[in-house]
Parts: sequence; C-alpha cells; structure tokens
Amino acid sequence: MFLTITTTGSADRPATDLGFLLHKHPDKAQQFSTSHGTAHVLYPEADAQRCTAALLLEVDPIALVRRSRGKGRGGAPDSALGQYVNDRPYAASSLLAVALRSVFASAMKGQCTARPELVAQTLPLRIEVPVLPARGGSALVRKLFEPLGWRVQAEPLPLDETFPEWGDSRYVRLVLEGECRLAEALRHLYVLLPVLDDAKHYWVAPDEVDKLLRAGEGWLESHPEQRVIVGRYLARRWSLTRQAMERLELERLAESDDVAAEEIDNAVDEEADTEEKPVPLAVRRREAILAVLRSAEAARVLDLGCGQGQLVGALLEEGQFTEIVGVDVSMRALHEARRRLRLERMPERQSERVRLVQGSLAYTDSRLKGYDAAVLSEVVEHVDPARLPALEYAVFGSARPRTVVVTTPNVEYNVRWESLPAGRVRHADHRFEWTRGEFRQWAREVAARHGYEVSFGPVGPDDPEVGPPTQLAHFRMAGEDGGSRRASGRSREDSGSREDSGSCEGGDSREGSRSREDSDSPEDSRSPEDGGSRENGRSWADSSSEDSAGSAGCGGSGASTTGKEAAA
Repeated sequence: MFLTITTTGSADRPATDLGFLLHKHPDKAQQFSTSHGTAHVLYPEADAQRCTAALLLEVDPIALVRRSRGKGRGGAPDSALGQYVNDRPYAASSLLAVALRSVFASAMKGQCTARPELVAQTLPLRIEVPVLPARGGSALVRKLFEPLGWRVQAEPLPLDETFPEWGDSRYVRLVLEGECRLAEALRHLYVLLPVLDDAKHYWVAPDEVDKLLRAGEGWLESHPEQRVIVGRYLARRWSLTRQAMERLELERLAESDDVAAEEIDNAVDEEADTEEKPVPLAVRRREAILAVLRSAEAARVLDLGCGQGQLVGALLEEGQFTEIVGVDVSMRALHEARRRLRLERMPERQSERVRLVQGSLAYTDSRLKGYDAAVLSEVVEHVDPARLPALEYAVFGSARPRTVVVTTPNVEYNVRWESLPAGRVRHADHRFEWTRGEFRQWAREVAARHGYEVSFGPVGPDDPEVGPPTQLAHFRMAGEDGGSRRASGRSREDSGSREDSGSCEGGDSREGSRSREDSDSPEDSRSPEDGGSRENGRSWADSSSEDSAGSAGCGGSGASTTGKEAAA
C-alpha cells in the first residue's frame, strides 16, 4: 500500500523543508519494521520547487494470518475474506495508519528539533492514496475531508477495467489538496483512513479512546460527521464510543466557555478519587500464584527460576509460608534478589524463612525434595524444547512436591499487542511460546507420566477470542486433597543447608531463570491486558475444560527454538 505527500516551495522557502518536518532525509531511502510488515520512506522528487515523500508499506500476508489465526481481529471482516488472498497488502487501512504513526511519530506530534519554526507553518500539500477502501463511497469521503478544508478528489475504481459493465468497486483513488500544517494533515489521515476502511486489524482496547482524542484534538470536536468517525474508529464498541462522545462534548463546552475542560469537569476530587488503577500483568500473575498456594495450604515453597526475587518477596509477606527457597542458575540474578529483598538487613526471624540457592533445573537436586509446593513462573519458555524432559523429571519425577504451579505466556494473545512485530515472541530469550492447546497437552502428558492431576486457569483478562495473556496450570499429586503437611510435622533432612551453594560454570545462563519477571508484554505495563479487572473471570473448576484452540503438539513442537542453549 502506498501514500505520497507533496509540497511546493520557492527559493525563500524550499520544498525540501518537508524532510526536516518528517525527520527523514530526502537523499536517503529508509526502511522501518512495523507490526505487520516493512515500511519504506523515499523521495521520488526533491528540489526547492517541489518535494514528494512516499510511504510504501509492504504487508506480510502470512504473518498477518498467523497473528490473527485466520479470524478478523477485533471483528474486522476483511481479514476473513481469504486467509492469504485479500486486499490488506494493497489497500490503505488501519495498517497504513499505524505505519504513519510509527514512522512519522515526531511529525505527527508537531516536533521538529532542527527547525522548530517550521512546525507552525501552513504548507501547500497534495496527498495521494492510490487505493483506499471507502465504505460509503465517494460521498462519505467528501463528507469526512471537506469540513477540514481539503479539496477532495475521490475517483471510484472499477471492479475490473476489462469488464466495465460490472461497475465500480468500493475502492477509490483519493487526492487531497489544501493548505495545512503537516502535523494536522497526518492526524487527519491517521484517524480517517481506518474510518473509511471500517475494519481495524487489531483489537480495539480502551486506550484507543485516548489515541482518538489526541489525534482528533482541534478538529474532531466540531466535525459534522463526528458520530460516524468515533463509531467506526472504535470498531462500534458502544461503551467506548459513548465514553469518547462524552469527552468530546466536554471539550466542546469548554471551548465555548473559553475555559479548560478540567474546570468544567471538576466534580471529582482527584486526590480523594479511589478508582482502581490498571493492575500490571506481573502483579496479576503473582496474585494468581499466591491464591493457588493458599488454597493448597502450602507452607514450604520452592520458587524455581526465581530471577530477581519478586515472588519470593510476595511469599515473605504472608505468614502461611514458613520456608521459602528461591532457586536460580544465575548468580547475578541471585545477588540482585538478595539486594532487592535486603536479606542482610532483614530481622533474624524473617530471614530464617528464606534461602536463595544456585541450581540448574535440568538436573535432579536432592535439596529440592520434600517441599509442599513448587512454582515455575515464566520459566519453561526460556528452556530449549529438547531439554524440557530433563526439567520435567527434575521437578515432577525427582523433587515431587505435592503441588506445582506453572505459568507461561499464551502466544495466541500476542495479536492484541499492536506494538509487537509479526512473528516475534514477547522476549528475545523465549525459545518458544505455546498456544493454549499446546500448553494443555504438555501439562496433561506430564501429569499422566508422574501421577499428578492438573487444572488450568487464566491470568489477566480472558479474551473471548484468544484467551488470557498468561496461562496457568495447577498440578496436584494424584489422591491428595490439595492440602500440605505442615512444616512442624515434617522432617527437613532433604531441604539442604541454609547457606547458598557456591558459584559454578555458566552462572549467568538463563536456563531456569525467570527473565524480566515483571515484563510479560513487549512494552511492559502499558499493554492492553493491564486495563481489565483484577478478577480472572472464572473458577478453577470451570477453567479445566478443553480450550477452543486445538492441541498442536507439546514440548514446544512447532515453536521457535532459536537462541543460545542454556548452560547447565
């Protein structure tokens, strides 16, 4: 898909100033990675009289299908026209709008460090989009752009030039001409291209309201087609549409009274506002793990692959857990965990409850035997698939805690992150990421081999199409009621000494180490899953049912296995 921006100039104000505003040099051809392909920026012409910047977006249709799993993302019908043959690589849509925001981010914000005086200048602009889907036809195109001061040419494209009797398609060739600040022009395109296409390629989350209002500031409040724009941009999610319309009305009233919107909408004292803020996924994950451990009445707990000790710290805050052992192969991670937990300054009674030891989960370790529960939180995906059987035996076959909790990313949820490039896993050290079906198959086979029962639950908002961002498996030794024998009635002969073991070769290897514990998403705390409720939305009994996604193998089959092999 293709878009050009052209301006004219003179000797006093050369047209090549466009390069400063776009932050892209006219003498270079540059390329950028986007969520669903590669964006190229080049200048077909660049001199003092006339300068044209072109944005060419190459969409990878296979990656687009894989990310959407063959379904229309966010209810987008066009993604289901044909799994691999559709108009997405050719027609301007929300894919191009996202590329505009990514590639020309500074220009859209009205920033120009090298020539700040250019930002406020009105430029003669000509914008061409050769193929634009227009649900509503040329008439709607004019209704959307003409109130913004553009002279509009919206030429319908025939279905087939060879057969003119077939009539026109729903696509138009769009040409906009007018005098406008470049930042305003880019914001018009960012909002109205997906509005005309009426089929967003990504899930419309609550933060889309803020994006719309930022891009629409200064023009959307008074646009005569405001309701159409808001409804289509937010994919007809009526709760979000209502929220956006209310905020736009507030902006209109504030402008009429020549006051700030905050002065009108002042009925709530922000300092006294107790509205719950979004909860990061890492916090939800720890809450879910703690809930399982409480229900299992575990007292002595292993945190396998403890990383920097976040879960260990959460366990220490609850008196139920009388002995907590953090295990990690990385001495650097253990030192950081010790620093974070302030073990040296911790009261003796508290410090007696916790130990940090170095060990590899690829080998059996007698120090890990005899515990009530073990946790593998965001660990298995860091292990090469060929070494998963060794980890399985070390935990389930040798250590054999009565309860095991395993959490891992749900790769199906990755499509909900617009900023995660197609085909990428959430973290560079992930050897694979499982679908819900693959994870459940692996967990059930592990349970069957070692005499455990397993149930499943979501962590984070449970999306009806792609499931939760994190998936959790709760293993219980077969025949047990989930309760533990209390520490007071159990021998500790197998628990090992309280001193850390010495360092060994490969201490900085990542196997068995929970890397970036607090960052399950590509942009950590501001991903879509943070905006949901604290509750997971269903009980453990309900969550053990079959997943809608079919099983496609276990042990990481079919998943990426690239990356350095973790050291023993």
